[in-house]
Amino acid sequence: MERKIIETSDGSKTIYLVDWDEHYHSKHGAIQEAYHVFIHAGLTLFSHRDIAILEMGFGTGLNAFITLEEAQKLHLKIAYTGVELYPISQTELQQLNYLQQLNKQSLAPLFWSMHQNPWNDVIPLTENFSLKKVQMDFLEVADHNKYHLIYFDAFGARVQPELWTEHLFLKMYNALKYNGILVTYAAKGSVRRALQSVGFAVERLPGPPGKREMLRARKVNTPVVA
Repeated sequence: MERKIIETSDGSKTIYLVDWDEHYHSKHGAIQEAYHVFIHAGLTLFSHRDIAILEMGFGTGLNAFITLEEAQKLHLKIAYTGVELYPISQTELQQLNYLQQLNKQSLAPLFWSMHQNPWNDVIPLTENFSLKKVQMDFLEVADHNKYHLIYFDAFGARVQPELWTEHLFLKMYNALKYNGILVTYAAKGSVRRALQSVGFAVERLPGPPGKREMLRARKVNTPVVA
């Protein structure tokens, strides 16, 4: 599949999959979308706590990196797990400009460590942030009652409809602790209904630039057995 590095509207770069006409992050602003969907609508609901986060779609590492940086501000200790079947290449990584756009060049060693450290091992990157990257298909996730927050950042339902179904959302529901939160950039009615059908309480929120809405879902009952 042909892949290109493109610049999004806020100046940050992302990866464009030509054959699918799909982007890793919003073409209207990669960094803006990451902060809006995952930090402001998700992470900021937690403070002064130890929490576990699951990211479905580790991709460029942008969401993990800004979470690491925000953890200190929110007085959080985070155990972060990122699931990704197809890691990006070193060539692609070197063309991304998140450090420059965020003015965080001093944190470059941490950003590179996120990508260069081994998969399937828990790596303590700072005193309050550990990272475990897991290279596997989303459909293989089988955790139960483990996470406080899920960043659901899969490619869109138009190109990967199997990742936006009741079957996978039931796995997400079971993976969360009681009162846990799932946030996603998606807002389609079919996605909202699939989340609700497995037990989530779902709310529509204003979306990031270029999108009218996004979804936030809360686990309000005990785990459902698949």
